[in-house]
Amino acid sequence: MLKVLLALVPAIITYVYWFGAGVLITLALATISACIAEAIMLKLRRRPMAPFLSDMSAVTTAWLLALAIPPLAPWWLIVVGTVFAIVFSKQLYGGLGYNPFNPAMVGYAVLLISFPVLMTKWPSSLSMAQHALTFGEQWQLIFSGSLPTGVNLDAVTSATPLDYLKTQLRLGHAMPTIQQAPVFGNLAGVGSQSVAVAYLLGGLYLLQQRIISWHLPGAFLAVMAIWSGLFWLADANQYASPVFHVFAGASMLGAFFIITDPVSGPTTPVGKLWFAGGVASFTYFIRVFGGFPDGVAFAVLIMNICVPLIDAYTQPRVFGHTK
Repeated sequence: MLKVLLALVPAIITYVYWFGAGVLITLALATISACIAEAIMLKLRRRPMAPFLSDMSAVTTAWLLALAIPPLAPWWLIVVGTVFAIVFSKQLYGGLGYNPFNPAMVGYAVLLISFPVLMTKWPSSLSMAQHALTFGEQWQLIFSGSLPTGVNLDAVTSATPLDYLKTQLRLGHAMPTIQQAPVFGNLAGVGSQSVAVAYLLGGLYLLQQRIISWHLPGAFLAVMAIWSGLFWLADANQYASPVFHVFAGASMLGAFFIITDPVSGPTTPVGKLWFAGGVASFTYFIRVFGGFPDGVAFAVLIMNICVPLIDAYTQPRVFGHTK
């Protein structure tokens, strides 16, 4: 877990560079909330605190959730999401090793469904460059909801590239025209594409350290590229390229840090390929045809339901026994 947290550091540094230090406040709130919620539940369940708090699983859940929500959202939003993830998605199932669903994605889904407006207030790298908020101003915004005189929330936030893309397509604009907007960079969104590259670097570190295997991230990115490539080749005016979908939204975070959860995912090598392919497929179709700009969280939860069936049908042959 410590190596997973270490692998997230490059993305956090990149995040701060492009969008400000508000994400550090969100990470701190999530970490504190996760540890307190975990301690209270362990006390209620009469379990020893030290071994379970020191395994860093609660902190990992907190960081993944914090990086998935807008960093300038009100302080209580990340607290509610984190507490729900730890209490209802982890501890009430019996703690680490017994939860069937990814806790961070449960917390994210609850927040997105319950507070959809707040969950769309993402900082814009372009707006932040024009109205750069100091750390103190971001602190004030998160805890009191107020901004400096003459600056409103719409001046420092904007739709994500995926959300902007979906909105413009529904207005009848063609893809080449849409991607000329300042919000888009060479790979995906300005700023967010750099964070995605940092997630990729952190994921490669986890692969090098053998914390994760190639099956899950490899299958996720490959299937995402295949689906988006097929639609893009069929109609480049209506569908974004594979490069965009691989580096946009939570693709890299999901590929290397979310679907690689060892508890809520499959255990067999073939099962991991099916699981990751399913998550990528659901993510793409939710993005393109669904009501949400991104679909990683919902795709993960849907495939979590299928894990027992996947494991049952992908068990490797045991030599020495009849088939």
